[in-house]
Amino acid sequence: MLKKISTTQLRPGMHVHELCGSWMDTPFWQKSFTLSSDDDLKKIVESGIKEAWIDTSKGRDIDEAGHLYKNKGADASPSAAAPQAAVSGDDQKIKPATLQEEFGRASRIVSRSREAVFAMFNEARMGKAVDVSEAKSLVEEISLSIMRNPNALIGLARLKSTDDYTYMHSVAVCALMVALAKQLGLSKEQTRDAGMAGLMHDIGKMAVDQSILNKPGRLTDEEFVAMKLHPQSGHQILLQAGITNETVLEVCLHHHEKIDGTGYPHGLKGDQISLYTRMGAICDIYDAITSDRAYKSGWCPAESLRRMAEWCNGHLDEKVFQAFVKSIGIYPIGTLVRMTSGRLGIVVEQQAHKSLLTPKVRLFFSSKSMTYIQPELIDLSHPSTQDKIAGHENASKWDFKDMNRYWLEQQE
Repeated sequence: MLKKISTTQLRPGMHVHELCGSWMDTPFWQKSFTLSSDDDLKKIVESGIKEAWIDTSKGRDIDEAGHLYKNKGADASPSAAAPQAAVSGDDQKIKPATLQEEFGRASRIVSRSREAVFAMFNEARMGKAVDVSEAKSLVEEISLSIMRNPNALIGLARLKSTDDYTYMHSVAVCALMVALAKQLGLSKEQTRDAGMAGLMHDIGKMAVDQSILNKPGRLTDEEFVAMKLHPQSGHQILLQAGITNETVLEVCLHHHEKIDGTGYPHGLKGDQISLYTRMGAICDIYDAITSDRAYKSGWCPAESLRRMAEWCNGHLDEKVFQAFVKSIGIYPIGTLVRMTSGRLGIVVEQQAHKSLLTPKVRLFFSSKSMTYIQPELIDLSHPSTQDKIAGHENASKWDFKDMNRYWLEQQE
């Protein structure tokens, strides 16, 4: 049963169905959640929100005198996942793995995902009814891999060629969406929905003429208009495939919308854009600008984040972007970094549980002697490590060939 109460009456153990205020004003990522601590209550009060709807069938209630009591069948325990919890009860059952342990499994998942997405997208391109039955199991496997160790699959998914970009882009966005959902503390079901939305968000590009899709140069105004139709086309393809999940349909249709209303296809703005769509926009843009395309080389991951931070002033949601950075690191996997010692290296693994500034780096070049050095893996979080990251570098300026081998060699 839903009941509207004053936020001053909220107590740990209550299930908040909705806070009576703009989502942008709330201190939480989820619309509905179970209060788990007094800190949550303090955040709500400080936000200025005066009233809230609670669901008494899912949590604690108050009697007419305002006294707290527990409903029969309602779990009043604060152990239910709070909106900002990093790990849900379901995830706690998943045993963490080292990067080396997860690499083999992630490699097989990526290979299978590439083939499955190619098959689904090819059906769409030929106008056939798309069979998405395998997509659900793929998203589940990707989610489990991300929960065990996000570095392996996210690292592998970014290693795409220009030929398989469209398919691998969908796999990469799926993985990024799962990692972001985990950072936001979303439930297992919500995380699965976010992953599926990422996997299917660009299926509408199969309705775009291949000469436009693969054009190695700037699109004409007419070609860009045709390209901008892919969200609606994808939405229709998913409906014809029997997809009824609102999250998947919404992200497919609206992942090019912008907070200031300048996006497409419907020019949505502000609160008209859902949390999942805001997530999809960020994950889609990040993978797109960091990937090599037929008409341009990908940007450095760290530089991409810097530029995206500037786009938060109008285009992207700042809160969700901050969570995205926490999920992949300030210096994401694949970033070429310069150390205070003058050595250069590539980031091979994040350690967000320690610090966003202390990833593992594989050093391979000296900027002082301008020569390659014996590759060395250093853990910047280790107390004995004296070297630190001074900044990121543009790989194209150094003319390094196949830097990714330094990341791959680490897994052998």
